[in-house]
Amino acid sequence: MEIISAINAKVNSIVWGPIMLTLLIGAGLYLSIRMGFPQFRRFGYMLKNTILGVFSKSQHEKDGSGVSPFQAVATAMAGTIGTGSIAGLATAIVSGGPGAVFWMWISALLGMVTKYSEIILSLKFREKNEEGRWVGGPMYYIKNGLNLKWLAGIFAVFAMIACLGTGNATQSNSIAVALESTIGISPWITGIILTVITAAVILGGMTRIASVNEKLVPFMAVFFVACSAIAIILRAKELPAAFALIFREAFNFKAALGGVAGYGIMKAMQFGFSRGVFSNEAGLGSAPIAHAASSAKDPVKQGLWGMFEVFFTSIVICTFSALVILTCDFWKSGDFKGAALSIVSFNEILPGVGGIIVTLSTIFFALSTVLGWAYYGEVCIEFLSRKSKKAVLVYRYVYVAFVFIGAIGNLDLVWSISETMNGLMAIPNLIGIIGLSTVVKNLTKDHFERLE
Repeated sequence: MEIISAINAKVNSIVWGPIMLTLLIGAGLYLSIRMGFPQFRRFGYMLKNTILGVFSKSQHEKDGSGVSPFQAVATAMAGTIGTGSIAGLATAIVSGGPGAVFWMWISALLGMVTKYSEIILSLKFREKNEEGRWVGGPMYYIKNGLNLKWLAGIFAVFAMIACLGTGNATQSNSIAVALESTIGISPWITGIILTVITAAVILGGMTRIASVNEKLVPFMAVFFVACSAIAIILRAKELPAAFALIFREAFNFKAALGGVAGYGIMKAMQFGFSRGVFSNEAGLGSAPIAHAASSAKDPVKQGLWGMFEVFFTSIVICTFSALVILTCDFWKSGDFKGAALSIVSFNEILPGVGGIIVTLSTIFFALSTVLGWAYYGEVCIEFLSRKSKKAVLVYRYVYVAFVFIGAIGNLDLVWSISETMNGLMAIPNLIGIIGLSTVVKNLTKDHFERLE
């Protein structure tokens, strides 16, 4: 185990080191330039065709070939809005200083185009399985667009392993820890309940997963944003200082206040970029798998939802989390990390209920991630096993078992390996996106020329 841990640590330092983060940001910048920065030029159009049009009939239409466009979005956001939006952001502030929030914004603005491109390609090169339902994602556009089946297989293997860890065991562990620390529920009880819930949902396939997430995701997002907004309003006087701190520390080459939380501009950039990628998953290739299951006919319109996902997750939710933390002083001490920092900060502003808010949000976010990533792994297995129904069913049972293992176990090594696999997913995916960027550019151009 020590040897495995040492090897993984070495690989992880490369995967999530400066080189990989540069590639992710570089890909976002390259695509933004090629597309003419649609995240700015088409921002209003994006809002009109996503969140502002969420009640339109077209967003909820579906046929036998797939789920509705909004159900696909809900499933993708279920996998995206995880505990990283709470614990990950808090870790970024403690480790990289308040300036990390600014670089997270930059990461998100560039990542909007990356995810937009992923989703367009996932719809363009998707296939129908034996049941007549759409399946797609990076493995399909790498295989069908670049004709590199071996590279597509590598992505599917990395993603499958990441699904069991990052998208599953570590999430159920977060729920178990939160419930045990706040109301004393045994991890074994939590594990049993979560296992039953997960089995009941994912054994019904993508249709049931999408149906549950369609209801769960909007509720959990509105709940956390509303509670955060109340906390921020109560600390309105501290907001100007908090924003000033974010911008000042983003370009501070020296240690931040007292040398406790900020380690200079390089640390701020490193943790801001890495936590930004963890929160919105732009470039990792996970969310396009859910979007490919949509019955949507227009790849560009579905791609706009990808832009919105990144904007909402990193610019809205993570910023709200950051402002709650920065308007309190606990982040300066270094005594609190991760979710614990969010809990004490919320409790400071909303005594008695702050911890409950963070705990409930952690449960909702983590559970939705477990359900969303279940489908990602299923599609990967289907691709690797040449659409074997038996292999998919076996994977579902293994996935359910990992929910229980995660709730009761110590997952340091599992988390570390899954994090490495999560980063390795980005390599073949970025090759696919860059290699097929002309396809994305032409589809985007044709879409807006038809409108004009």
